[in-house]
Amino acid sequence: MSLTVKICGLSTRETLDAALGAGADMVGFVFFPPSPRNVSFDMARELAASVAGRAQKAALTVDADDAALSAIVTALRPDILQLHGHESVARILELKQRFGLEVMKALPVETSADLAGLLDYAAVSDRILFDARPPKHATRPGGLGTTFDWRVLTNLDLKRPFMVSGGLTADNVAEALRVTRAGGVDVSSSVERAPGVKDPQLIECFIRAARATQELAIR
Repeated sequence: MSLTVKICGLSTRETLDAALGAGADMVGFVFFPPSPRNVSFDMARELAASVAGRAQKAALTVDADDAALSAIVTALRPDILQLHGHESVARILELKQRFGLEVMKALPVETSADLAGLLDYAAVSDRILFDARPPKHATRPGGLGTTFDWRVLTNLDLKRPFMVSGGLTADNVAEALRVTRAGGVDVSSSVERAPGVKDPQLIECFIRAARATQELAIR
């Protein structure tokens, strides 16, 4: 199975072009005002036109209501909804029926206890994204550049595609994949020169490093 590489939090044409040019499989756009990576609907519409089928588009939201999601879907035309809030299993089923889109549910992880509801979410989601649990008083649920103990996911038998995120870099992505055997990786803050400001060179380096681990696995 090929590795899915996702670059999240894109907000400019230059950095989107860098991600697409380097071979990203999925590009993510954040619709959450507290995030420095939040994009307007106008910008999302412009960037979506540049993707032109070269990668899947993910819309990252946090406990968004139906009106907000409808506006996001209209602007971006995403392939997948990436849910980073406290969305319940019932809410995921409702959104899948309403919008007819794939759903990737992000789950915060710190210890094995955080996997308690995993199978319920996996049963209704198309993908699972494991991200580092944010500090108690954090103002947003992800994009904080912190890792978690990947060994929590060792020997995970999920029967559903899953990705890992949280503090991944070109230097540690190989180890993250070796430990977790994940089918995909998602990066945001680690390919930035400043909060919310992506760096094309760092994007290219990360994708190159992730692809190198895939090539080694094939050998």
